[in-house]
Amino acid sequence: MIMKQSLTEKPVYLRAPTPWDAADVYDLVRRSKPLDPNSVYCYILLCDHFRSTCIVAESESQLVGFISAYIPPGRKDTVFVWQVAVDEAMRNRSLATKMLKSLLARDELSGLHRLETTVTPSNRVSMAFFKAFASKLGAPFSTGSGYGAELFGDEGHEEELLITIGPFVRAQPR
Repeated sequence: MIMKQSLTEKPVYLRAPTPWDAADVYDLVRRSKPLDPNSVYCYILLCDHFRSTCIVAESESQLVGFISAYIPPGRKDTVFVWQVAVDEAMRNRSLATKMLKSLLARDELSGLHRLETTVTPSNRVSMAFFKAFASKLGAPFSTGSGYGAELFGDEGHEEELLITIGPFVRAQPR
């Protein structure tokens, strides 16, 4: 599904990704600190196998946004949002919110009533985004234990807090 969104004078189109988007997704995530980029192969798989739960945003034939997400096994009412990336030039224009609302409004995801994600304590921008998103949905927001720093070995990675939004009523596209 292609949706035209007017964020500026240039239209932005939201759609499911294809494997051909993977290299551009990788470049976008690599430029989107503090996100941890995965391999291009990982993004090929996300854009192919998980295209129904991922979304890209394009403006003037350039990829300017990406959300990767999936349905955890055995939890058909929950979507886990893995990464949200927005090109620096498109930030502060509600693109991430529009992408996530559009994703949640897909017919194939009509059974969703809960969103989960993990965020490091130092990533205040992501924490604020998900709190605001919960508020827009009129849904409860909570944080809890996610993945402790010890799971990341000697990498020096912060713990990942589990964020839960929901239950919520299915979002509608705008």
